[in-house]
Amino acid sequence: MISDGDEEDPFPVDDRLFADTFSQETAYTLCGQELKIRQVFGANLGVAAPVWESALQLCCYFEDQSVDLRGKRIIELGAGTGVVGILAARMGAAVTLTDLPLAISQLQANVSANIPPNGWPFSLPTVLPLSWGEDQMKFPSDWDLVLCADIIYLPETYPLLVETLAHLCKSRGLVYLSSKMRKEHGTQRFYEEYLPGRFNVELLKHDENQNINIYRASLK
Repeated sequence: MISDGDEEDPFPVDDRLFADTFSQETAYTLCGQELKIRQVFGANLGVAAPVWESALQLCCYFEDQSVDLRGKRIIELGAGTGVVGILAARMGAAVTLTDLPLAISQLQANVSANIPPNGWPFSLPTVLPLSWGEDQMKFPSDWDLVLCADIIYLPETYPLLVETLAHLCKSRGLVYLSSKMRKEHGTQRFYEEYLPGRFNVELLKHDENQNINIYRASLK
């Protein structure tokens, strides 16, 4: 597992995240599924490159709680490497993975690298660009689940994210959010001030060691 431990800043100054581009492939066993996730580090992808601990914890939460994803229509926001959405697709969901345009090639590569031996149980995951507050109206609003892993770290995007979530959940879809609670980026404020304006918010799990919270939200 890749973990940021006690690091509170998702943009470390002296990290290879912004050095010359290089790739790393890591194997994960999640919910009984073997995944191979390629991470392409470099200035272009930035925080979209790594598998963040919050993503792995959300996957483990689904396993621990025996969440049934079969046949669910799922969209993941800020998917990065796609580990959460790809796992959901391997578990039988119809999944759309979204992120900014620069992350799309990494997502497509990881989808291709994780085709199950007997094919996708429901359908091939779709990979599409989505910029919060700009492109959401191009997407349907009848998702069963919206998945978000470690995407709450830029305060200027918080109103745009809430606007996007509200559109995607018009048909009463549920949102699962897993977040490293970074004080300097106002992550707690998102869950206490921004999201509750439009959503009912429930804390499902708190990992004190990693300072990661998992929430479930539903449109008011």
